[in-house]
Amino acid sequence: MPLDYVASVCPHDCPSTCALEVERIDARTIGRVRGAAAHPYTAGVVCAKVARYAERQHHPLRLARPLRRVGEKGRADSFVPIAWEDALDEVAERFARAAQRFGPETVWPYYYAGTMGLVQRDGINRLRHAMRYSRQYSTICVTLADTGWRAGVGAKRGVDSREMAESDLIVVWGGNPVSTQVNVMTWVARARKERGAKLVVVDPYRTPTAEVADIHLCVRPGTDGALAAGVMHVLFRDGYADRAYMARYTSGAAELEAHLAHCTPAWAEAICGVPAAEIEAFARLYGETKRSFLRVGYGFSRTRNGSHQLWSVTCLPAVTGAWQYRGGGALYGGAALYKDFDRTLIEGLDLLDESVRELDQTRIGPVLTGDRRDLGDGPPVTALLVQNTNPMVVAPESLKVRAGFARPDLFACVHEQFMTETALMADIVLPATTFLEHEDVYTASGHTHFQVARKVVEPFGEARSNHEVICALAKRLGARHRGFEMTAWEIIEESLRLSGWPSADAFEGGGRWLDMALPFETAHMLDGFPNREGRFRFKVDWASIGPHYEGLPSLPGHAEVIEKADAEHPFRLVAAPSRSFLNTTFNNTPSSVAREGRPTALVHPEDLAALGLSHGDRIRLGNRRGTVVLHAKSFDGLQRGTVVVEGIWPNHAFEEGIGINALTSADPGRPCGGGVFHDTAIWVKPA
Repeated sequence: MPLDYVASVCPHDCPSTCALEVERIDARTIGRVRGAAAHPYTAGVVCAKVARYAERQHHPLRLARPLRRVGEKGRADSFVPIAWEDALDEVAERFARAAQRFGPETVWPYYYAGTMGLVQRDGINRLRHAMRYSRQYSTICVTLADTGWRAGVGAKRGVDSREMAESDLIVVWGGNPVSTQVNVMTWVARARKERGAKLVVVDPYRTPTAEVADIHLCVRPGTDGALAAGVMHVLFRDGYADRAYMARYTSGAAELEAHLAHCTPAWAEAICGVPAAEIEAFARLYGETKRSFLRVGYGFSRTRNGSHQLWSVTCLPAVTGAWQYRGGGALYGGAALYKDFDRTLIEGLDLLDESVRELDQTRIGPVLTGDRRDLGDGPPVTALLVQNTNPMVVAPESLKVRAGFARPDLFACVHEQFMTETALMADIVLPATTFLEHEDVYTASGHTHFQVARKVVEPFGEARSNHEVICALAKRLGARHRGFEMTAWEIIEESLRLSGWPSADAFEGGGRWLDMALPFETAHMLDGFPNREGRFRFKVDWASIGPHYEGLPSLPGHAEVIEKADAEHPFRLVAAPSRSFLNTTFNNTPSSVAREGRPTALVHPEDLAALGLSHGDRIRLGNRRGTVVLHAKSFDGLQRGTVVVEGIWPNHAFEEGIGINALTSADPGRPCGGGVFHDTAIWVKPA
């Protein structure tokens, strides 16, 4: 019998941020994990990989003690145990020596979303600011999508997800919630059962979500803007545009309508590949349905034109006025709901100096290989502290990342739960706690709740939390900030007080969550859109938004700035998420690996036949950045010329030890940067 069920929060990089109930067997052991039934959004549902979290929590390969490298980089047999205090002393000494030689900007604390908890994820910035180490421009995930949403709507917020249950049409554009955000499907199912709602999915291939949709619009990668323009052409042409709404709540409507006159469904079909008849039918359905909910995903933003694409799509509910109705409007993310939470203590924002160099996270390969476009006039990066991410696998241009980590003059400390391929390149490896072994607080993207999680079990082996490591290094380095003298829980309570929010013990659900949902009028932008004009913007001056604005039209449609297929590279690659992995998390748990099988490329059967290949054959994908060998799967749920590889497999899962991100580019998306993982031209050959 279990000792009890303990409340927690899923920390992984997913908009659902599920409220959890964890079966605690004893002080160090968990059993099953389930969604919290009382949570208004999670509603008892959790994805299969987190339900099996005991498999990861108690994995035999979890790191249990600090390790020091004594042999060749990249080899598991190159490490020997080292005491915690000795390990921390060495890290601090190496950072100090590097800073003494090159200046503090030579040290780059590098992190991302292995945990989405604010204290354990973002506390690394407090050390960064206190020591004046190089800053990080966090671009790898949402920069392109954020920029596109803000271009039209403004602040990053939208309609409450729970309103999907009151929708008559739900459009999931560029997302695959069956695999990556399962709770969305709970609300879709309610709308279908109670209202007979339709589900439309826009995606470059037939995902598990598209499989259960009423309509799947299968676009070519990087052409969603053209599809959106074709739909809007019909909305204006056939009288579905709400002119009274646009006059009151938008700017640039007349210019938009004139611009769309040439963007016929036939014009859109020539670019995006979706048949004109399907564009017409979807446009009519969308135009006739007042309660239409547009759930904007991340996938189609991860192209060089991703911000422009996402903005083009968000024009749809502003044309029809869907924002006016319950169950209507749009949602991309909810970060602005938490804007009043004071992060000063967590991140040391009172020490921030914006004159300190900022390096682009996505361009870690070029940074570590000395690209002056990134380093500017500053020093090389000769010391790294890595938490919550695995750049050897997840970053683009991974061959450059590998070359950078292989530099003999680079010192790297990696704080991790497993011996990842990044950890294998480190000089010092420190064992990290999981979310069940420390305290934290969490914002959400897909719902409206701020959540708190307390420790569930004792740490595995000698594992220490991110917060503990940051504070211990700060002490050795002479960094001064009162956050370094506080426990994680003290920081949480103090930050809540500084924000004017209640104590965690006073949260709803017995001290678990705080609902930040906005009133209907505000959530639906009826008291004005959250931007300077107070109106949705149909025309955008991209030059005023970011430095990489070249080639982005000021009106919606197709921006011709993608890495287009050509005679040498006739295919376009989408490196999509898989159902059983989450970035590189879970890609070492037996059940997830068993479900996914092996690295596989989905290729249209006619393309395989034209290449003289068959289902199951070994194939080689390549471009000027690298080549990868994997197996082909014949799949007719995509357009010819598109190749999809699901899941970020470890590099070593590929027969040549080179993973899929060897092919993806570190070029900054436009106009503000961002990872362009789904914007890759390749060739395909027999292996």
